[in-house]
Amino acid sequence: MELQALRSRPDLETAADLHLELARLYRRVQARVPLPSITITADLVDRHQREATPILPFEDIPVEPSDLRLMVRQTADVLRRFGALEDDDHGRIQELGRDARLMTVTREWYRAGHSGEGEMLDEVLRLALQPFLSRCAEILQPWPELSRWTHPHCALCGGEPTLAVITPAAERHLVCGRCELRWKWEPLTCPYCGNDDRARITSFATADGQYRVYGCDGCQRYLKAYDGRRTARPMMPIVEAVATLPLDAAAIQRGYTA
Repeated sequence: MELQALRSRPDLETAADLHLELARLYRRVQARVPLPSITITADLVDRHQREATPILPFEDIPVEPSDLRLMVRQTADVLRRFGALEDDDHGRIQELGRDARLMTVTREWYRAGHSGEGEMLDEVLRLALQPFLSRCAEILQPWPELSRWTHPHCALCGGEPTLAVITPAAERHLVCGRCELRWKWEPLTCPYCGNDDRARITSFATADGQYRVYGCDGCQRYLKAYDGRRTARPMMPIVEAVATLPLDAAAIQRGYTA
């Protein structure tokens, strides 16, 4: 497994172990998640394209409350065990994971992009809901009308891209940070502010060229990319999140933010 291979690097061992634990949680829950009942049609995709609104309402995500509670609590446990979550935040999130209002808070996070209760809870909810959202993305990903989506946010859930993949045909596809849906985007246009002035886009890559960073001098944000022209394996977001940690540090040193 690719994550296991990354454990051989001392600078990535802890992060690889953390993501291995998260991947085990993810697989265990996703195996029980049914496909959503939403019917994708050309008219539906076109209407949401015109309105720039995501297709999937929270109510159509096939979330089993008991599975969500389990994911929230166990995700918080993993993050705390690896030092990524403070004890106070852990206790508060564990309490929410047993609270009847968890679905309400998760619904608000999904619709607004934040819960209003802190960044760490937002991150736990993102990780906890991912098995459910990625099952939904399986429906839309093969749909040809997705090629007409021209917005910087995800067509399915409205999430921001946190990664890109460069295809063998040299196209750049954005990857949603919530559901992992992919959609085509201009190679040198910032998805966060729309800057398309190439002179204001800074790009640098790893020595082997497998990963690249696009830094925008307009909004000072950056986007990492996996170059599919350099390797035969498919892009795997959970693997690339660990493998590109040195690029995060390099981008931050240059004054960019994620």
